[in-house]
Amino acid sequence: MLPLKEKDKPVVQKLLSAGCCARCVLRFCCVLVQSLYRQPIQDTLKQLQDFVSNLDSSKPNESTAVPEPHPAEGDESHDATEAKQGEDDSEQGTRTAMEPPDDPPKKRMKLDEDLKGSDASAGSKDAEAPPAPAPALGICVVCLGVLQEYCSRDHARKVAEAVKTEDYHFDTIVLSVSLPAQLCVREHSCWLHVKKEMREKIMTRVKDDIVPVKEAFKWSVQGLIAMELGGVAVVTRSSFEVGMEFKHTATDSDCHFLATTCADCFRPTKNKDSVFTRVAVVKALEKIPDSKFLIHYPSPPGRPTSSCTSQAIQCLHTSIYVAGRYNKYSRSLSQTPWIIDGRRMMESSVEELIAEPLANSFRAKGFNFSSSGREDVDVRTLGKGRPFAMEMLNPHRCRFTKMEMKQIQETINTSSDKIAVRDLQIVTRECMGHMKEGEEEKTKSYTALVWTQKAIEKDDIVFLDDIKELTLDQKTPLRVLHRRALAVRQRVIHSMNTRFRDPHHFYLRLKTQAGTYIKEFVHGDFGRTKPNLCQLLKMDTDILELDVESVDVDWPPAISE
Repeated sequence: MLPLKEKDKPVVQKLLSAGCCARCVLRFCCVLVQSLYRQPIQDTLKQLQDFVSNLDSSKPNESTAVPEPHPAEGDESHDATEAKQGEDDSEQGTRTAMEPPDDPPKKRMKLDEDLKGSDASAGSKDAEAPPAPAPALGICVVCLGVLQEYCSRDHARKVAEAVKTEDYHFDTIVLSVSLPAQLCVREHSCWLHVKKEMREKIMTRVKDDIVPVKEAFKWSVQGLIAMELGGVAVVTRSSFEVGMEFKHTATDSDCHFLATTCADCFRPTKNKDSVFTRVAVVKALEKIPDSKFLIHYPSPPGRPTSSCTSQAIQCLHTSIYVAGRYNKYSRSLSQTPWIIDGRRMMESSVEELIAEPLANSFRAKGFNFSSSGREDVDVRTLGKGRPFAMEMLNPHRCRFTKMEMKQIQETINTSSDKIAVRDLQIVTRECMGHMKEGEEEKTKSYTALVWTQKAIEKDDIVFLDDIKELTLDQKTPLRVLHRRALAVRQRVIHSMNTRFRDPHHFYLRLKTQAGTYIKEFVHGDFGRTKPNLCQLLKMDTDILELDVESVDVDWPPAISE
């Protein structure tokens, strides 16, 4: 039983006569009963025909109109029958509707006469030829077939097979649907076609009450897809998304007139092949007056000769985040790939040595690496290591036990002697912020091997141990000026400790504010860092080796061995 009311009948008739499919008729009548969209479209069409034909039960042939004929398949008598059947049929189960008074007797009499005429026409044709099978449904003028052939079990099976081929691990799925922008134009055209009828029936519906094509499509097909995938739940929010895209190149030009009538709505957009995006088209349709729209576009829209085409099914899993700490033992290994003018300067990098085993285990399509600071190529990272996080993009596998994560960690550690990782674990995206919180307030500890131009004794450097909270003014170093803005940054050296090695070398251990340029403090960077070690010792000094001893960030949580 369709949840339609008496005053819906003229609207149903006009939509069927215009070439709308049964599901689009339900959408325009604001029917929210999802089960009606899931039933076979032929059954829905038959119910709509019966609903319209009940206008006058004394007319035996009122339900014989051919449903939604394609222009090449229909004829005038069929169109006449449909046109009158729908004028009486559409009012039970809508979002917003007010009960109107019954049709005046004159209108009722005229409608009866029209229906009699259409019946007679249909009867004369039946007399001329034996009954023929009902022709196939015509392609809907609004959804361009999306709510017809693509809501079938066959299409659901194709979608499910495409998902199974990708071999993702998931418990639930969410469907995403991308439709041609011109569907908005065609829907607006049909809305204008029935708007007058609704106004005469004192209906309070507005265009926004129409059930969106996307919603109707999901209601129709998600149960079928779920069944084909073994009963997996189709929900509104899920970490796994199955994307379906439809195109209809034959009607792409439907939107073009809007570019001249509402030019300010269409701007070139990054990563978009066309300016006629759905958002831009909807904005233009909200702006253009009805009268101006009808000058440039027919109402109802013209009947298509082909359906939309379904593009390749796209599967996407939300990112999984993996965190840990890494040690770097090599003085010839960059943190990230070092490429200049397309030429790789180093064989590998910390990022790549960690990412490859992770990407293979998660079967990810890509990754993004981030860390709490960075070290130079020739700097080692010792102690408990530097916190890092890896975003695994579109992973096919997303759940691992603690033992499996430990095995991945061992794989990374045995793959190279240049790095090692610890505390490897899956974290949430929200936890990623802990790594960057208080970036400037964090402390780091370093050990530098310092060379002095003049010979020194232990007593010449011991005074450095007493210096506390030394504030530096560091102008952007020359070596990073190509990638960092020119500025003077204040940094603090909290403490220093020295260890004499020989007359021209000593070890300097520093605890500093994060972001302090240690090399520039030691050699002065041509006076761009003040004060510097050269000034403090009153001689030229340089740095030969540098190690990061600790990065004082209490994240990620330590994992006991």
